[in-house]
Amino acid sequence: MAHGRKIWAAAVGLMLAFLSVSCKEDDPNPDRYVNDWILANMRYLYYWTDEIPASPNSNQEPAAFFESLLSSQDRFSIIVDDYRELESALQGVTKEAGYELVLYRESSGSDNVIGQIVYTKPNSPATTAGLKRGDVITHINGQLLTVSNYALLLGQINETHTVTYRPFDVVNRTLGTTPVTLSLTTIEYAENPVYYSQVYDFPASGKKVGYLMYNLFSAGTTSGPTVYNDQVDAVFAGFKSQGITDLVLDLRYNSGGAISAAINLASLMARNVTANTVFVQRQYNLRVTNDIVNDAQLGPSFLVDKFIEKTQNVGGQLTRVYVLTGSLTASASELVINGLNPFMEVFVIGQTTVGKNVGSILVNEDDNPANTWGMLPIVLKLFNSQGQSDYDNGFVPDIEDLDNSLAVYPLGDVRESMLNKALVHITGGPVGGRVGAAERFDREVIGTSFDRKAYRNRLIVEPARTRLE
Repeated sequence: MAHGRKIWAAAVGLMLAFLSVSCKEDDPNPDRYVNDWILANMRYLYYWTDEIPASPNSNQEPAAFFESLLSSQDRFSIIVDDYRELESALQGVTKEAGYELVLYRESSGSDNVIGQIVYTKPNSPATTAGLKRGDVITHINGQLLTVSNYALLLGQINETHTVTYRPFDVVNRTLGTTPVTLSLTTIEYAENPVYYSQVYDFPASGKKVGYLMYNLFSAGTTSGPTVYNDQVDAVFAGFKSQGITDLVLDLRYNSGGAISAAINLASLMARNVTANTVFVQRQYNLRVTNDIVNDAQLGPSFLVDKFIEKTQNVGGQLTRVYVLTGSLTASASELVINGLNPFMEVFVIGQTTVGKNVGSILVNEDDNPANTWGMLPIVLKLFNSQGQSDYDNGFVPDIEDLDNSLAVYPLGDVRESMLNKALVHITGGPVGGRVGAAERFDREVIGTSFDRKAYRNRLIVEPARTRLE
């Protein structure tokens, strides 16, 4: 029998003492305990709890059992067999060589696949080895990438591996003809979400444009819980002191992360907001909502997240904010767009976003070493201050850019296609020359290295978060 209790810790937010379960020693199903634990927590927490089968078949292994509970509306809930690895991954800590790929079908009708490096990470083995944005990988561990094997081969790059690639010549805008093979080690890498920032000055138009490439919503690390938010604050302090008139926020490779990081980022650019201004409204299932509302220490105020008053805020200097998006842009990235819309114009350049207006909480049983499973079930839907949450199909760009050319410029280069479109729109004239049609080598996108990231398409509501209201 499953039994349990919940604990609402008022000063620090929603804390669940996840439901404990018991099982008989002679139970023939070794997964009974875990499955009972899954079911008890899902019946209480899951956003679509009313759609869970009345009598699910618990004679399955835990992953299959979890899947059997999910609503047909649910595209995002996951379960893993090691919650500790998941915890680290959600903070951007993964075992990797430090590069990210977008994979294309080599040509129409071909089964061969090529993987273009979209960026490498500072102080990573990939960067040290000389890999760079634009290089095209054709083989992993000596095997040619194909439609049938690319997913399997991507699963091998979290260990020492070899890549065979064609170097990209950014000056001549061509791929090298002589393949290069090198071996890459992997490390436990903590990705800093602040990838690149810059201020561009255009005196002729009177425009100063701040640019931030932000690749993951993470507030910090275990040892420094706010270290990344602090770095973002420092970037915006620089934007403010330099008197930017416009802002370009690059989220094309950002698939989500922590809601606390989203609140911090939005608070740095929203216009005319205070600590009493609502950023997002939370909608849980009816039972959880009632428990929150009726809790003497929590109450209805727990169902809203407000902006943070920031001295580094640049909203008063901006006419609008430009957001660069891609097919990977999701979750917390979309939350920022939706949350800013009531307060300023958000001009989107790129591709239609994923369309994830729901969030998760990490559910694990850390007081029972025998149960290492961890779940990220959808537990809430998110609305902006005007009650809007109508982006299930993603945000459609105001200016489309498929970002699928093999002839790329470095990120932050004013000639880079998506950034260039933003700068041209801001300044009203050409910037850095034109990327001609002859330079484009469009291919069908079939996958990415981001697909294997734990934070892909996640918006994580931290179970412990300070609330002073």
